[in-house]
Amino acid sequence: MPDMDLILNPLIERIRAAAESGTPLRIRGGGSKDFYGERLEGELLETRSLAGIISYEPTELVVTAYGGTPLAELEALLAERGQCLPFEPPHFGGGATVGGMAAAGLSGPARASVGAVRDYVLGMTLVNGKGELLTFGGQVMKNVAGYDVSRLVTGSLGTLGLIVEVSMKVLPVAPGEATLKFEMSQEQALQRLAEWGAKPLPLNASCWVDDGGAKTLYLRLRGAVAAVESACRTLGGERLDNDQVAPDWALCRDQRLPWFAERGGRDLWRLSVAQAAPVLDLPEAPLVEWHGGQRWVRVEPGAGAALRETAARAGGYATLFASARTGAAPPGSRFAPLAAPLDRIHRELKHQFDPKGIFNPGRMYPDF
Repeated sequence: MPDMDLILNPLIERIRAAAESGTPLRIRGGGSKDFYGERLEGELLETRSLAGIISYEPTELVVTAYGGTPLAELEALLAERGQCLPFEPPHFGGGATVGGMAAAGLSGPARASVGAVRDYVLGMTLVNGKGELLTFGGQVMKNVAGYDVSRLVTGSLGTLGLIVEVSMKVLPVAPGEATLKFEMSQEQALQRLAEWGAKPLPLNASCWVDDGGAKTLYLRLRGAVAAVESACRTLGGERLDNDQVAPDWALCRDQRLPWFAERGGRDLWRLSVAQAAPVLDLPEAPLVEWHGGQRWVRVEPGAGAALRETAARAGGYATLFASARTGAAPPGSRFAPLAAPLDRIHRELKHQFDPKGIFNPGRMYPDF
């Protein structure tokens, strides 16, 4: 591994110079999530040179990697030891980095069963807007005391600092796995998922989709072999071949299933709602994940206000995940507006970490 000081120090000096001159910086790893967020602004500050696995203790289920490390490289290393990132971070076609994974805070199909990215982040080192190298947390859960800054930074889209290192908890790959297929309506699927969720079943991921009139629920089970086999006998349905269905789960993770590709000039919205929410009044039948907690919908541009009202009534919120517009989406259209107390907290945190506002300005909200 190269001497990281030779790579990191110039980045720190550039951040200090940018803070002094008020020059905006756009932090970028592999660029796989450039489509996500309000806007991209500032001089490019690339992190791919800041790459490598710092430490990996398979027996302790902990790995620490530099922010520019390719996500695929980390996952391959874990797979060699029969371990994984159970929250299945999206790759979006390649180029994803560990730092980008943490900055975006996005999770894949297993999110509802195993937790989100921030639930696995143990510690983090970052450079703030003053050019200071700060370390938070550690490599074991009990090191997390007081304000859990590492999890705060996770999902902040690079607006609080340059992520240098990330320490994460990993888990063994489940010995048993099966995917079951059921033909049923959305209402039936939501009802079944609620019933199954109340039972001791090894539910891991679910996806309901109306694909050209074929209304289908896919249910993935993971856990001990005996538990998975018993659940398969109990639940019924058509059991699919694991090797054949694995690529489809990866496509679902990256929003690359045919349903996502067939947008036809429409925006892609992500509704995060209570799992127990009923069928929602939407322009079309959504693609439903996370046992009902995540619902994707394709709509014509300009439908955001109605979707946000619908999501709020269901106990959640709506995000413009991918815009159909070739240029930037209208300012303030991506993320749900913050309530006054949360807005104040966000602004104060931004000011403390990045006083001059140089990191990814406008990436989360138009004016900060």
